[in-house]
Amino acid sequence: MAAFHPQFEDLPKECAVFPLTGVLMLPRGKLPLNIFERRYLAMVMDSLATGRMFGMIQPDPHAQSPEAEASDEPGLYRVGCLGRVSSFSETDDGRLLVTLTGMVRFTVASELDGQRGYRRVRCDFARYVSDMDMNPPAVEIEREKLLSALRGYFARRNVEANWDAIRGLSDDGLVITLAMACPFEAVEKQALLEALTDADRAATLLALLQMGAAGPDLPPGHSVS
Repeated sequence: MAAFHPQFEDLPKECAVFPLTGVLMLPRGKLPLNIFERRYLAMVMDSLATGRMFGMIQPDPHAQSPEAEASDEPGLYRVGCLGRVSSFSETDDGRLLVTLTGMVRFTVASELDGQRGYRRVRCDFARYVSDMDMNPPAVEIEREKLLSALRGYFARRNVEANWDAIRGLSDDGLVITLAMACPFEAVEKQALLEALTDADRAATLLALLQMGAAGPDLPPGHSVS
């Protein structure tokens, strides 16, 4: 267990959530965030005072929660990921630069009343207890097949990549980093998040890269390092 990694019994029963379409956080992944909107500045400051944890979740365009209906907020996917603020800094223009380290996925049991403008949910972690293992058993991946599909995927999208950094990643780190960084569609990001096991996620990632490599060329504008 890492020095600052909470125990399962210390996880909050309720947490703030940051809904962002197309943004994926996975257990053991690190997500940089540039926080500037007033309600999410409040969310981060409140989180820093109460365990340093909040959840990342995607809005679901096909869902509408009763709690959000009155404010015209979109519904939420039912699975998100709780993260811990592992570093943050303030900028002179009033932003917060945050690194959120993924800890454990959760199922939204219900949405709660908002607080200071940000949304909150009641979390159920029971299905994802194994996410708390910071050193999970190694999963064999088809690394060369994955990298080959990645080259085709990047070529189609004119994505610039730091191949030395990519090759230097462990198998676990490679799957997590690519799943989080690649510009997949929101529903594809959600499939990666909800993959039952690490092996399932690696297989899903490979399939998405292969399908993407066979798709139409897209304009440049993204980089992965």
